[in-house]
Amino acid sequence: MSTDIIFWGATGQARVLRELIEGTQFQLVALVDGRDIPSPFPGIPLLIGDAGLDRWLDRLAAGKLPAGAVAIGGDRGKDRIIVRLVLEKRGMATPVLVHRNAFVARNAQIGAGSQILASANVCAGVSVGRSVIINTAASVDHDCVVEDGVHVGPGAVIAGEVHIRERAFVGAGATVLPRIDIGHDAVVGAGAVVTRNVPPGVVVVGNPARKLKSIDGPASR
Repeated sequence: MSTDIIFWGATGQARVLRELIEGTQFQLVALVDGRDIPSPFPGIPLLIGDAGLDRWLDRLAAGKLPAGAVAIGGDRGKDRIIVRLVLEKRGMATPVLVHRNAFVARNAQIGAGSQILASANVCAGVSVGRSVIINTAASVDHDCVVEDGVHVGPGAVIAGEVHIRERAFVGAGATVLPRIDIGHDAVVGAGAVVTRNVPPGVVVVGNPARKLKSIDGPASR
């Protein structure tokens, strides 16, 4: 029996999630976006913002609420958290979505609304929070903690016992060495090699990773 689902977001991450749900119980029935843009999928309506979603929900039969997924990528962890809460407030389930080619250890824990994409690995003892993206071919090794709203980019390698705090972003191809702490809202640049803790709200780049700037602050010299 199929389960209807909507995606909030109608650009690249929506395309990724559409492929992810192929062959699962989920059937995409609508998209929501804050902008009036063409739907990327013929025959799938695009609803504009909260008001458009509410009008569409009002037309559904009682007890027919769809599930919801947040199709917002990049370093927009705060937005992913907020939108998940918007969906849940309307009574919609926000399921964990795991690609058929991903690996998730049996004792890993994954929170509501998180997404584990193709060829990603979530290894033994890992705790993944809510509204998290573990992107294509990323690897999160044993006993890591990945908090709410984090995005681990494509091909990133997170070694064992790393703690990534809320809304941090680890760019594509980055490597984080064991037992590192990455602060909330920090950004690890693509390809960086992180060898020491990253403070909250700091952007680090390079090998070894060094501070480039604080978020909304001046570049380091």
